[in-house]
Order: sequence, then C-alpha cells, then structure tokens
Amino acid sequence: MASDHAAHVERTLLQARALIESTVSLYRKRPTSGPARPHTDVAVLGEAVEDLVHRARHSVCVAVKSSDAFHQISRRALEDLEPGPVVRLLCAPEVADGSLAALTRAPGARFEVRVSEAELRDIVVVDGSSALVRAAAGAASGQATLVSDPAAVRALELLFAGAWSRGRKLDDHLALSAKLRSDLTRQILERLRDGYTDDAASRDLNVSLRTYRRHVADIMRELGASSRFQAGVRAVELGLLSE
Repeated sequence: MASDHAAHVERTLLQARALIESTVSLYRKRPTSGPARPHTDVAVLGEAVEDLVHRARHSVCVAVKSSDAFHQISRRALEDLEPGPVVRLLCAPEVADGSLAALTRAPGARFEVRVSEAELRDIVVVDGSSALVRAAAGAASGQATLVSDPAAVRALELLFAGAWSRGRKLDDHLALSAKLRSDLTRQILERLRDGYTDDAASRDLNVSLRTYRRHVADIMRELGASSRFQAGVRAVELGLLSE
C-alpha cells in the first residue's frame, strides 16, 4: 500500500539522519593527528569543496540551505566544473533565483536545480563515494566534516534523494506567485489534503469561514485548478505539498 511505502521511506530517512549525526560526532571526536582534517575554516572549506567537486566523474549532489559562504563556495565550484558529471543542486527558497537557471542551460551542462521547503543541511556528495557535511548551527563558522565511510556516504545520498524527490523544479518555483509560497497557503493546502471540512479548517486557522473559502478559491485560481482534487495534484507536482 502507498501508506506502507511512505512509512518505510520515512523510517529509512530517519535512520539515515541518525547515522549522519553519529558519523559527524565520531569524526569530531577522533584525534587531530590523523591524515584527514574534519574541521576547516571558510578558506579551507572552499578548497575542500572545490577539490571534492572537481574530482567528480559521474555525479555531484549539493544541498544549500542559505545564502552564505557555503552557497558562494559551492556555486563557484559548480560553475568551474567541466561538463560530464550529472549535477543536482537542491536549495532553500531564499537561495533560488533566476541566475541559477543559467547554469542549467550552459552548453554541455547536465545540471538540475530543485527548490525545497524542507529543512536542509549543507552537504556535497560526489560519485557516491565521498562527501562533505557543513557543521550544524551553533558550531564555529566554516566548520565541516569530510566523510569517506561508505555507510555514512550512502546515508547522505538517501537523505539527499528524499529531499530531492519532494523538491520542485527551479522553473516551477520561479513561476510561483508570492501567494502560493506563503505560510498560510501551505497551511490551507495541508488541511485540504488531510480532509478537513471548511468549517473545521477555518476554526483551526482562526479565520472566518468566508475568508477561508476565499483563500481556497484564490489558491485554486493561482494553480489553474478547476477542483480541489486537481489543486492538490498540482500542489504536489510543484512541491508545495508532500504526497
């Protein structure tokens, strides 16, 4: 059943996240005299990302959660990458802009960009064999962990794949109106998906029934949908809702 499959995927992603966190913790605790340096400052972070990306032969997966140094470093590394590897860039809405579309249309490019509303972690995964994970919030600026353990890299791939599958294409994101990207729209779509009656949904959102129905009509118009079911399907296609 679809619900069983969804539950299995969710359990797998949660296990992947737990494995990532434990791996990062182990790397941080190991002696600094080892051959690899798990932590770097921003300058060395840039060298690490560029070296990792430029060694790619088959695939590069990059997740960027904000417009900071990691975003700029990753962007430069991807712009300088020779044609060949398949590149997938997953970014938060604040990072997505028209300039990223130019990367997908460059000659010889095999470049895809998607936008995710989910909470992301700054990561780079190359050829399924090595990865870099940006330090969690609260750590010193620019810290990162280089990962070569096969199980940990595979976990990062699973985590990225799950977020990628729920993201929306860059062109679709850029075409969305501000209204469709609002928090209120997301809350209304979630209640439509979950089968709330209009009366129950309006009470839950603390708006009048008339106002709620007006918002639903506006959303349907923005999505070009003639029914609520069609609006739900379109919202899933655009990554505004999970399936």
